[in-house]
Amino acid sequence: MSAGYGKVAVLFGGRSAEREVSLMSGGNVLKALQEAGVDAHAFDPAERSVFELKRDGFDRVFIALHGGHGEDGTVQGALELMGIPYTGSGVMASALAMDKVRTKMVWAAAGIPTPRYEVIDAGGDWAGVAGRLGLPLIVKPARDGSSIGLTKVGCVEDLPAAFALAAKHDPFVMAEEFIAGDEFTAGFLGDRALPLIRIEAPQGNYDYQNKYFSDDTKYHCPCGLPEVEELRIRELVMKGARALGCAGWGRADLIRRADGSVQFLEMNTSPGMTGHSLVPMAAREAGLSFRDLVLRILELAHVG
Repeated sequence: MSAGYGKVAVLFGGRSAEREVSLMSGGNVLKALQEAGVDAHAFDPAERSVFELKRDGFDRVFIALHGGHGEDGTVQGALELMGIPYTGSGVMASALAMDKVRTKMVWAAAGIPTPRYEVIDAGGDWAGVAGRLGLPLIVKPARDGSSIGLTKVGCVEDLPAAFALAAKHDPFVMAEEFIAGDEFTAGFLGDRALPLIRIEAPQGNYDYQNKYFSDDTKYHCPCGLPEVEELRIRELVMKGARALGCAGWGRADLIRRADGSVQFLEMNTSPGMTGHSLVPMAAREAGLSFRDLVLRILELAHVG
């Protein structure tokens, strides 16, 4: 047994719209930890109270939850109350990063480029929104991930339906300027950014299906950018993570325009660990196996 970590709970499943993805992520993490000799156990907060973690003597927690009630600071706060070290960002950073609108506010104040946006509601001035942000634009839940409830809108008439779809997942809905360019993702581990990955999705549509279940999406790592440019973007990734107060590990998503400028879309504080996930892919390029990656993440577990 890898005794240095003690008894470890892998939190996965949960109650969010991303439960299915979390089950895949957590299953992979649990298997890797157990194969590495860690005394790791599955723990689904949808089926058990997180306060059982203290009763059952867990020494640290690997959070493989995605979305609400797992990635938004709530579980992190409970673990801090119990004094149990956990992986990833703390309460404040988790809550901030889960809220795409607040993330943009912080990034704008810190000089991190991010697309223009508006918070919208059912009685919105759709023509006004389209006029200010331009068409096409993106409509999405402000506090959900995995592209769930996201719509690319090409005409004003489609905005009400896009809003209704997003609002099914979160009443807090945003419209965002569409940025044309190549999609990149940038993971980080500890205090360093991992190699960038360029994403080439079918018809440029990197949606839920193409993220997790399609074999048609292509991932380029090395990403193909000149080294100087990649390093510049990776430095910006760490600046964006520090601005939010992120810790341990995470992943930023961004668009690179044809002129080389970049726009940051969001920060994920509990990224996917599925067979199609991006942080493990970037870690491999940096010389870390999946097992090495999960052990390093677990090693960075903290309280507060």
